[in-house]
Amino acid sequence: MASDLLKDLPKEKYPRHIAIIMDGNGRWAKQRGRMRLFGHRQGISSVRETVRECHRLGIGYLTLYAFSTENWNRPPREIRGLWGLLKYYVQSELPELKRNGVRLRVIGDFERLPADVRKIIQGAIDELAGGKGLALTIALSYSSRDEIVGALRKIAREVKENSLDVEAIDDDLFSSRLMTSELPDPDLLIRTSGEFRISNFLLWQLAYSEIYITPVLWPDFSPDELHKAIAGYADRERRYGKTSDQIRNEENS
Repeated sequence: MASDLLKDLPKEKYPRHIAIIMDGNGRWAKQRGRMRLFGHRQGISSVRETVRECHRLGIGYLTLYAFSTENWNRPPREIRGLWGLLKYYVQSELPELKRNGVRLRVIGDFERLPADVRKIIQGAIDELAGGKGLALTIALSYSSRDEIVGALRKIAREVKENSLDVEAIDDDLFSSRLMTSELPDPDLLIRTSGEFRISNFLLWQLAYSEIYITPVLWPDFSPDELHKAIAGYADRERRYGKTSDQIRNEENS
């Protein structure tokens, strides 16, 4: 079983922050002769199981790409269905998330979401604010390019107002102006459905992330599949531009 892969794996080998591009709901439904929304509904079960398993494993941060700015171009009926499923998930899972100490945050153009969706999500964010466990981030109406442009605008305004010196701008400062400023960069990016692209997701933050592509469609993504991704991550050597010899020497020093 895939879960055996983590049996003897030290916790320090686990990724601290996992980001997931949840892809393949529509194809999963089409393969079964059903409407796309049927696949999205089944995908909610995969979200539930993935959040539970990350909590159980002690993963610190989980970021899920749920709805991009480009997804607004989908049929209105599908979009309405997605918001309904999101409201259902948040409301039904809130008691368990609170028991497990999960914190919730949203990145993206939050104000573009329907008012009833914003109300439910903001209520859950407030309710879970005191959690000390898994930090769950959901990307909704999110575009990484928009996020980067927004950060640049913030910095430009600060420079124009003489509250920031141009020479003070560096990687850390730029990161602090992003929507993910309170999060560490992802250690591991998982993409389901076998697509080899990152689809305008966390472009700055993924600079040194390990990427794991699985052909499994999101509705079929199980805790065992998560274990495979974590085990694959643990087998990789993260060099950050250094050589293998340098990394080994640092580990032995």
